[in-house]
Amino acid sequence: MTKVMVDRYDIELLAALQRNGRETNAALGEKVHLSTSQVSRRVQRLEEANIISHYAAVLNPEVVGLGVMAFTYVTLERQGEQGNLFEQEIIDIPEVLECLSVTGEADYILRIATPDLASFSEFMTKRLLRLSGVANVKSIITLKTIKQTSSLPLEHIKQPARARQQLAFAK
Repeated sequence: MTKVMVDRYDIELLAALQRNGRETNAALGEKVHLSTSQVSRRVQRLEEANIISHYAAVLNPEVVGLGVMAFTYVTLERQGEQGNLFEQEIIDIPEVLECLSVTGEADYILRIATPDLASFSEFMTKRLLRLSGVANVKSIITLKTIKQTSSLPLEHIKQPARARQQLAFAK
């Protein structure tokens, strides 16, 4: 595990890139008061450190015809090898936007997107319930999205005691 030093300029760059990943280095430099070449070097270092893992366009699910968003709790018959098989199978299912291994009543929470309720029902019966080891599922259908973001909070890094904190990353 290697460590990289992150200062206030890096934090400001990360915050700006989370708001708009297509921002040019020149525009970023104006916002954080650095030259374009300094911004370029810092962003490259943050990418190499895997602090910036990737860039993506965030699509509006309703506009692209995915009107049903559900959170599904999955309980397996047994963990262990069944969990490994389930995880391998779930990765290739495009309707599953997120799969989180959790503690509590369920083993996993899935965030699922489908065009409509009929598609969701078909997905559940023909795909999800047929995966290795699935014993029980419970779903919650969202009615309205109040807040959704992919931006991570960075305020904890800005605190004076942590201003020059080292963040660990694996290469």
